[in-house]
Amino acid sequence: MNNLMLMEPRNLTFQELMSNGVKYTVPRFQRDYAWELEQWEDLWADIQSLDEEHYHYMGYIVLQRKGQHDFVIIDGQQRLVTLSLLILAAMKHIKQLAIQGTEAQANQERLNVLTDRFIGAKNPVSLRVNSKLSLNRNNQMNYKFICSKLDTILSRGLILSNKLLLNAFSFFADKEMGSSGSEIAEFIEKLTVGMVFTKIVVEDDLNAYKVFETLNARGVQLSTPDLLKNYIFSIVTINDDIPDEQVDDLDKEWAWIVTQLGENNFTDFIRYHHNFQQKIITKKQLFVSIRRLVDTSKKAYDYLESLTKYAPIYAALLNHNDELWANKTEIHRNIKKYLEGFNIFNIKQAFSILMVAFIQFSSNEFIKLVRYIYILSIRYNVICNFSPHEQEKVYSQIAVKIFNGSYVRASHVKNGEEFRKLYPTNEEFFNAFEFHKIPSRQYSKKIRFLLSEIEAYLGNESDYTKTTLEHICPYNPEQHWYEYFGEGINDIQDRLGNVILLEKDELKRSNFEDKKKFYLKSPFSLAQKVAEYQEWNIENLNHYQVWLAEQAVNTWKLDF
Repeated sequence: MNNLMLMEPRNLTFQELMSNGVKYTVPRFQRDYAWELEQWEDLWADIQSLDEEHYHYMGYIVLQRKGQHDFVIIDGQQRLVTLSLLILAAMKHIKQLAIQGTEAQANQERLNVLTDRFIGAKNPVSLRVNSKLSLNRNNQMNYKFICSKLDTILSRGLILSNKLLLNAFSFFADKEMGSSGSEIAEFIEKLTVGMVFTKIVVEDDLNAYKVFETLNARGVQLSTPDLLKNYIFSIVTINDDIPDEQVDDLDKEWAWIVTQLGENNFTDFIRYHHNFQQKIITKKQLFVSIRRLVDTSKKAYDYLESLTKYAPIYAALLNHNDELWANKTEIHRNIKKYLEGFNIFNIKQAFSILMVAFIQFSSNEFIKLVRYIYILSIRYNVICNFSPHEQEKVYSQIAVKIFNGSYVRASHVKNGEEFRKLYPTNEEFFNAFEFHKIPSRQYSKKIRFLLSEIEAYLGNESDYTKTTLEHICPYNPEQHWYEYFGEGINDIQDRLGNVILLEKDELKRSNFEDKKKFYLKSPFSLAQKVAEYQEWNIENLNHYQVWLAEQAVNTWKLDF
């Protein structure tokens, strides 16, 4: 990652971050201040721990250099702002002591030192602080007021983020930080040398995106939506010809998009949205490709409009009970099971197709297409476990054809060369299913869903969420089961041929004779089928799973 940065990552204290005339700017369109009571309380608890630990790690801060001591905050705004508010709250205590006449001159000198070190230089004419930290267009005025007055602004009709900003200052101002100016200054010293960040400096927003992807892959979640938003909005407003009211509306639209999706789904959405309009790209290529595509104000504006159009569809595809489907009861009734299957098996590759098809196809054709894709997914992804990378490439080709109008019906997709290239043959599917196993202790829900689908094919409709998974040869079996399976008994317990559905589990580790009596009374077709065997051994398990594979072929089958 070193080649992406101007300097090596460095661990610095908050005091070191704010030294040497440094200036940090929150990009104009980065999200507003958003921390709430829970985060303030957590930070205060971390500060209290400094008495024992001396240091507390605050994570990565990603910066883009604009000058020798001038940086744009790519990630880390919430932490830097909150720590600054805490110091300002401590300074308010010192100011009150000075006003009361307690060591007035000494405390005023302390305020001057602390202001210069952590807050910024005061303008000699206006006496307002030119703060080291500049917030975005929505929060800057209120933050600057706190810096200058060490108090909150009295104003009605504040937006939520400014209320949070003022409430954070008030929250810390109510805390006990010392009874004298020297004690409070000592508290600030302990705080600012105890809070440690890893500072990363990047050359530009492209390298920032690469850093984000690298860190996110390592489990460090940085806000990719913010980075993309900064770029898109900077292009939208590049000519300064869009009124503030229109920018505000776009800002609200962006917030709505992120809220619809959640940050974890945002990058996938952006990529799938890209892949039904352009040549398929990987996550690593995403930001580069968007920069090439969105290089004028008009293109950026159109891009935002398109994201707004497709975001609710993507969100609805992730949730079979989404309100979008509630407004389209016929569609929901016919595709709920398929969407639930996508969700259970975490299959998203098809969403590039389904997003665009929802717009381009009629309701009936969309319903058919969802079914076709679902059946393909069970065969390809769940049972055959074929390459999702190859699948994603082919899905992108299909999605582009739907987007540009080459495919206008579900049958065009199903009968197209791309779909048929992916569709596992009956023989491939059967062979993969014949000995297939799924770890039941981790994935019971998945197995119950699949078995309920086969039950439905056999004429027994059931709600898989109201069933229990019965292991015919149980986990932790008693000794008599070893007579049938020997030392290989641990290899068969999670085979799909060794599990069935029941309404409730009362059998535990019963022998097969007792289980059979219970199975025969069961409404489940698979349980009744297993009860036909005289004993449960490896030969009969294999025989049964061959039969089960035949049912699976017909359960998830398309005719061409």
